[in-house]
Amino acid sequence: MLKAGILGATGAVGQRFVQLLANHPWFELTTLTASERSAGKRYADAVNWRLDSPFPDKAGELIVSPTNVDAVKDCDIVFSALPAELAGTLETAIADAGVGVFSNASSHRMDPDVPLMIAEVNPEHAALIDVQRKKRDGFIVTNPNCSTIMLATALAPLRKFSFTGIQVATMQAISGAGFEGVLAFGIYDNVIPYIGGEEEKMAREANKILGTFENGQITGAPFTVSASCNRVPVIDGHTLNVWIDIKATPEEVIEAFKTWEAPFTGLPTQPDKSVLYLPEENRPQPRLDRNRGGAMTVSVGRVREGIRFVAMGHNTIRGAAGASVLNAELFHSKKYI
Repeated sequence: MLKAGILGATGAVGQRFVQLLANHPWFELTTLTASERSAGKRYADAVNWRLDSPFPDKAGELIVSPTNVDAVKDCDIVFSALPAELAGTLETAIADAGVGVFSNASSHRMDPDVPLMIAEVNPEHAALIDVQRKKRDGFIVTNPNCSTIMLATALAPLRKFSFTGIQVATMQAISGAGFEGVLAFGIYDNVIPYIGGEEEKMAREANKILGTFENGQITGAPFTVSASCNRVPVIDGHTLNVWIDIKATPEEVIEAFKTWEAPFTGLPTQPDKSVLYLPEENRPQPRLDRNRGGAMTVSVGRVREGIRFVAMGHNTIRGAAGASVLNAELFHSKKYI
């Protein structure tokens, strides 16, 4: 068992990490960090558990540590749910101290030697660790922005076709902004047509994820992404309307979705189907489909002439904590840890 820690364990994504790691078969949860006001308390006393899953009693007995390098120096790996303004310097220091960092933060996603990973989509990018380890004993691996994960995972089965332009309109759940991120009075009976930085992240991150790895570096994919991001009154589950300039018929796209398989199997957090095509004319829907595959499946449907389709997935599991845990499982299976 590898010793695992969580940075920022009391927040929305941090709680998802705790949920997924409390009884993990490969990783032993040994360290939880949070703010100074929570440090020294039992996790059960420090956290306001807000998930729709039972509180993991085993994690509740852990004593919360302050968020610094010393707190996690005995861990083999740590999972970071820190905000970007805190993550950059601290994640670097932890990696320099010899610990593997799997981060949900945006701080290092575009660093040339840091893998921006969706385990089933670009596992070959894991080899960037060999480049990174020339300068440090540990390493940093990032997962993308939550909406980018849904988009890039849905695009993975279509890479055998030629496409150059993608337009996407997102309808993003309120949990993506954190527990305190969207005021109830602002989101009820409303759609907020702006999420700061989201559209830019989708454009640049998708190009890196679907790019090619050669000679120790990634060359970005040859397509452009134009995104329009909206916050909607849904608790969990990001829905994307996608338009793609692609040389394929709707029937060929549907067949690609139906037949695509991940390049590996058998990891604990991996769903049976990473991409699931739903033939019903009104699917996917967040309430009905976000928990498919242990909330790790991206559901697609409504493929039409154009080519247009809908993609949807659970934003704090598939789009955040679950993606990071699956990355760690992949790296462990590849003997990088």
